[in-house]
Amino acid sequence: MATVNQMLMSKGNEVYSLSPDATVLDALRLMAEKDIGALVIMDGEVLSGIFSERDYARKIALQGKSSRTTPVWSVMTDEVVCVSPDLPAEKCMAIMTEKRIRHLPVLDNGRVVGIISIGDVVKAIMVEQQVLIRHLEDYILS
Repeated sequence: MATVNQMLMSKGNEVYSLSPDATVLDALRLMAEKDIGALVIMDGEVLSGIFSERDYARKIALQGKSSRTTPVWSVMTDEVVCVSPDLPAEKCMAIMTEKRIRHLPVLDNGRVVGIISIGDVVKAIMVEQQVLIRHLEDYILS
């Protein structure tokens, strides 16, 4: 069973972040540059929130706010669901499904050490299932 730590080892643990005082436009530019769907918002070393494309769509675009002047702290999700490095992929999938979220920051001893997306979790589960299918096919054919 793949863990969050194994997913991070596979994809890398680069974390892109901004301060809460950055503008939404700054966040969008960084997300576009890095081709990612969410950023962690850090107040120094402390996780303050997460800002995603969904936050932008619902809290800026639909409400007619300006991304040039709106600080990211005012529209970020501040109740962040996080996971530990030892959590299995299946548990991450359950959390993401239940909470209807697509990104999970990874905390180790209170420190952000990575972020996983729904795509990372699906990939890990698919690899596991392919291995299981191969083993079953070998068993049946032997």
